[in-house]
Amino acid sequence: MPASREGTAVPNVTFKVLQNGQLTNVSSDEIFKGRRVCLFALPGAYTPTCSTGHVPRFVELAPELHKHGVDEIVCLSVNDPFVMAAWQREQNAGELTFLADAAGTFTSGMGMLVDKSEAGLGKRSWRYSMLVNDGRIEKMFVEPDKPGDPFEVSDADTTLTFLDPSRHFGSVTMFARHGCPFCARAHKLLEDRGIPHERIYLGEGITMSSVRAATGAAKVPQVFIGGNLIGGADALQEFIDKLPAEKV
Repeated sequence: MPASREGTAVPNVTFKVLQNGQLTNVSSDEIFKGRRVCLFALPGAYTPTCSTGHVPRFVELAPELHKHGVDEIVCLSVNDPFVMAAWQREQNAGELTFLADAAGTFTSGMGMLVDKSEAGLGKRSWRYSMLVNDGRIEKMFVEPDKPGDPFEVSDADTTLTFLDPSRHFGSVTMFARHGCPFCARAHKLLEDRGIPHERIYLGEGITMSSVRAATGAAKVPQVFIGGNLIGGADALQEFIDKLPAEKV
């Protein structure tokens, strides 16, 4: 597993960025100097874990990361700038900055360039994320050296929990129905505590039969937090009342 470089400066390189159809040079200083940046690096654009888990969760939590002092969120991969620009559009990731490290110069300088030839990818980045404060690495989350493509610590939730340790639970999902006052109440409870959550509405590929199968209940809302079923609005109220007074 590549080593952490916490406390050191990020590599000083020049990136090629596609802007308005033209390739533009952007230096490391322009990205990192005088700012707090969250960068996450991944093996490749359009690859399964990167497309279905890594990028989407950073998109979802971007507003929360900004609230906690992150000026910019950067997704970096050893791909060309045209591929990265197309992937960013496909991921609806306008809140993020996609950086192409085409020659692997930045990744090599980070000590994170690895051979993924067995997976048909060639030289690529090890999966990791980091917080960079004024050009120096404040914190790194480097995936463990395991077979396959480990994705355990470089996710957006881990970064956000580092920035706000009181945020001690994971993803939040609510089964709901449009026009349901109890669902509206549960949504407001979560919103008032600043808890990011996803709402899955009946009729959008989900039926009450699915809700019953997942929760054992035949009514909505049904709220899951960190993979655990909390229940309806009253149960959610009880759960939130037990949380610390500060924003989670």
